[in-house]
Amino acid sequence: MAYKSLAACVSDLEKHGHLIRIKEQVDPYLEMAAIHLRVYENKGPAILFEKVKGSPFPAVSNLFGTLERSKFIFRDTLPKVQQLVALRNDPMKALKNPFKYVGSAMSALSALPLKTPSAKNKFIKTSISQLPQIVNWPMDGGPFVTMPQVYTEDIEKPGVMNANLGMYRIQLAGNDYIRDKEIGLHYQIHRGIGVHQSKANALGQPLKVSIFVGGPPSHPLAAVMPLPEGLSEMTFAGALGNRCFRYFYDDEGFCISADADFIITGTVYPNENKPEGPFGDHLGYYSLTHPFPLMKVHNVYHKKDAIWSFTVVGRPPQEDTSFGALIHEITGSAIPQEIHGLKEVHAVDAAGVHPLLFAIGSERYTPYLKERRPQEILTIANHILGKNQLSLAKYLFIAAQEDDQHLSTHHIDDFIKHVLERVDFSRDIHFYTNTTIDTLDYSGDGLNSGSKVVIAAAGEKKRELWDKIPEGLRLSHDFNQPKIAMPGILVLQGNKYKNAEKTAAEMAMLNMALMNQDLSGLPLIILADDALFTAATVNNFVWVTFTRSNPAADIYGINDFTINKHWGCKGPLVIDARKKPHHAPELIKDAMVEAKIDEMGKEGARLFGMI
Repeated sequence: MAYKSLAACVSDLEKHGHLIRIKEQVDPYLEMAAIHLRVYENKGPAILFEKVKGSPFPAVSNLFGTLERSKFIFRDTLPKVQQLVALRNDPMKALKNPFKYVGSAMSALSALPLKTPSAKNKFIKTSISQLPQIVNWPMDGGPFVTMPQVYTEDIEKPGVMNANLGMYRIQLAGNDYIRDKEIGLHYQIHRGIGVHQSKANALGQPLKVSIFVGGPPSHPLAAVMPLPEGLSEMTFAGALGNRCFRYFYDDEGFCISADADFIITGTVYPNENKPEGPFGDHLGYYSLTHPFPLMKVHNVYHKKDAIWSFTVVGRPPQEDTSFGALIHEITGSAIPQEIHGLKEVHAVDAAGVHPLLFAIGSERYTPYLKERRPQEILTIANHILGKNQLSLAKYLFIAAQEDDQHLSTHHIDDFIKHVLERVDFSRDIHFYTNTTIDTLDYSGDGLNSGSKVVIAAAGEKKRELWDKIPEGLRLSHDFNQPKIAMPGILVLQGNKYKNAEKTAAEMAMLNMALMNQDLSGLPLIILADDALFTAATVNNFVWVTFTRSNPAADIYGINDFTINKHWGCKGPLVIDARKKPHHAPELIKDAMVEAKIDEMGKEGARLFGMI
């Protein structure tokens, strides 16, 4: 479908039973988010909130809540866009089979942005305070835009074809922002907007920023797509939406998306920051208050029948999980084709995406040797950790495809089992210290600061993994309540974390207790605050383990050693995944709001059967 607007998409979804309307007034403070979370958890439909308290505009969420609904939205264009991405990474395909790909070439041509000055007449001015002031979590610093398309141009190469369209969160009010005149712009490192701001700063000039909300659903998806270098988000949006990205410039020289429902224009001046946050984020914790670029608002525009688009961010899975699934459908093997020898790579959503990567690569360096060990896959791992957003990962588990041609990075338990059966922790663990990690990850030693580790596995099976706690297991007095999270992984409950010195003493005692016991079938031990919760599900295990640990600081080993600055251990690897004093608080729902939503889900109420 070539949707001309968000309203057209909403109408189409409703017509086919993919959307419900909530006609009664709903409070944007926590209530709308709570409803969204319940409906998403139940794999429910998109939601149109007709009456938002304090705003004249309706709002829609959960548009991309299931992969099936996303495929329905893009049912007419998805195959062509998949071909386009394949051609971008392997142009020889078109030469080998020109008739198969002729439609893709036409799609690319029709996707070029279209300047439409006459669209100026469609827009009306409003103010920031009139927009839906949606707050997702109790400790959030204010209302945020959670589905924005943030547009900036390269000050040295202006124009839409060199522009960046990204999804960076926007704080509309709260903290020290002057009401209706200032908003906060938060973006993480390695983002396209950062390049544009750096160039503007160097010239001492303000950066012009346009924030679009709504519009055809291809526009927000384009804003989050990890597109190959040189492929414009606006072109991609046109191809995916089967409709050119239409735009014009307002009287102040800001680019305006002619199909967006709302546009906020403003300027970011060099070195002008204000505190932004806290904000409940996709790791399942709050990103705390930090100085981020201040955007001085110029104008706020909206269409006559505008619909505000939003989502709720929190511990995965959430709607952005479904975004990720759709992105994988579209890009397929795009990243592997950019890294020689890489078969597949997967950011594990249940662990908050960036903290944990799984990868499979070729191991062909010395095929003549009888005993194989990680070699080529270590080179591949270095490539992965130097690639765009993948460089923000903390833990990278990589395996050799020759050991199991059917292995998939998308099956968490099978992949971890494969690695643990083969890894040699005296040899196959490699640290990167004092480096960058995700801005939203507070497990490190400062904002964007922490460490990484690569755990590589290649060769024959070395051990059988145990799925039961061995009889007679002797522990130190600091750790107890042993649980098996999955075969080969033992979770121990420890005392509350105090400091590094106390932990070193605890680890020395644990090492003494375990070093002479047979733990050959339990190569990985996790220290947690709540062993029962951590071991309850695979998702709990990866979330606790990889969001609450900084590899260089929190990895220990039974019978460990250092030789030529290489660290390893002859017994199990130990990860201290207890909460630390510098960690951000986890997201907890408001009990009173949850009770109110419970009432809405009872028989005869509006959300009965949906939550």
